[in-house]
Amino acid sequence: MQPRTSFLVIVAAGVGVVAACGAARSTTDATEAGTSGLPAAFAKFNATVSVSLDGDNVVLRANGVPDHKSVYFPTSDSRYEAYNGANKLFSSNGFQIVEQQLTFRIPVHPKAASTHASTPLGPIGIAVNGVPIFNQYNGQNRPLTAEINSFDQYNGHPQMTGQYHYHVEPLGITQKNGSSALIGFLLDGFPVYGSIENGKRITNADLDELHGHTGVTADYPNGIYHYHVTTEDPYINGAGFYGTPGTVGR
Repeated sequence: MQPRTSFLVIVAAGVGVVAACGAARSTTDATEAGTSGLPAAFAKFNATVSVSLDGDNVVLRANGVPDHKSVYFPTSDSRYEAYNGANKLFSSNGFQIVEQQLTFRIPVHPKAASTHASTPLGPIGIAVNGVPIFNQYNGQNRPLTAEINSFDQYNGHPQMTGQYHYHVEPLGITQKNGSSALIGFLLDGFPVYGSIENGKRITNADLDELHGHTGVTADYPNGIYHYHVTTEDPYINGAGFYGTPGTVGR
C-alpha cells in the first residue's frame, strides 16, 4: 500500500531518512531546518513502522508484532520464549500473536481539547515498536485485576483476534531504551514516556487525572504535555485524552 503523503520517514538500523520530492537527508538535519514538518521524536519508531506526514496528521502504519520475544508466539517460532517473568500467577490467555494491518492518524501539532474524551476499548495509541497501546480496562471494560496475570514477561498479550498490545509499561521498550525513554504516542498526538523523569520515579501523585503533565522532555526541549507510565492503576492514561484523538483503522 502506497501512503498518500508528501513525506515519508523510514527508520532503519538506527538511521532516519526523510524523502521529500525525491530528495533525501537525515531526519536530524531535516527537523532542525524545519523542512520535514515532523517532530524529531517520530524518528524513534523502529523499522517496522512506516511514518509519514499527511497534512496536519502523522500517519503511522504498523503490523503490531512486538520486536521482542513472547510466550504468545508459536513454540515453533524463533521468537517464542517461555514465560520467565516475575509474576508467579502468570497464566497464558490461550491466544497467539497474529500480524495486523494498523493505520494510526494522529495530530502532528496536538493541542489541548476543551472536553477530554474518554479512551475507548482497543488501541488508544501506538508504541515506538509498532505495538498498540490499550487503556486500563479489559475487554469487558473492567479493571485489569485478573487479566494482568496473562501479561507476558514484557507486559503484553494478544486478544482473541491475535492483536498483541500493552495496557501497562512495555518492558521490552524500557529495558532496552531506559525508563525515561519515549514509549510512543496516544491518538491525541501527545507523547508517552517511561516512569523516570529527571532522575525521579513518577507516581500518580505527580500527574493530573489524565495521567500526564506539562514539562520539558528530551524530545521537546520547549516543553509539551506528555503522559507517563506508572506501576499504579491507571498505568498509562487516566480519565481520557488531553487532546482531540485521531483515528486508528485496519
